[in-house]
Amino acid sequence: MANICFLLADDYEDSEMKSPYDAMNEAGHKTVIVGLEKGAELKGKRGTVSYTSDLSISEVKADDYDAVIIPGGSAPEALRVNDEVVEFVKQANEQGKVIAGICHGPQVMISADILKGVNATSYIGIRDDLKNAGSDFLDQEVVVDGNIITSRTPQDEPAFIREILNKL
Repeated sequence: MANICFLLADDYEDSEMKSPYDAMNEAGHKTVIVGLEKGAELKGKRGTVSYTSDLSISEVKADDYDAVIIPGGSAPEALRVNDEVVEFVKQANEQGKVIAGICHGPQVMISADILKGVNATSYIGIRDDLKNAGSDFLDQEVVVDGNIITSRTPQDEPAFIREILNKL
């Protein structure tokens, strides 16, 4: 089974963390929640779920994971300004690992500069950011381009999860 890293900070979109996280665990994959600090309580913006980070970003290496999942909400904004997070995502991409982001999750991919020439989607509010990063924006529930999987909103979670599981 795959080792999956969830990159998480406070104010993520609750269901965009919970649904993929539960689905990956139910499928038998090993999941790890990586935050900016180890042992931090990370709360969803809607207050329906919270998780504790298993590891800090400074403790992880891309080599150890088969996939990186980045839930949306406001969390990606906090993650993308951290150099270690950006470098981790860059290395995972260079190694051909699955990198999946939903809603605002692709913001971290933009900062890691891995979307040039890649078909992708996201929350409509960052559509221009994707285009400016060199991505070809597609308004679809899920877009798979090589190792990169992107999705738009909580309504698209079933397709997002399906494509992650297909890749693994």
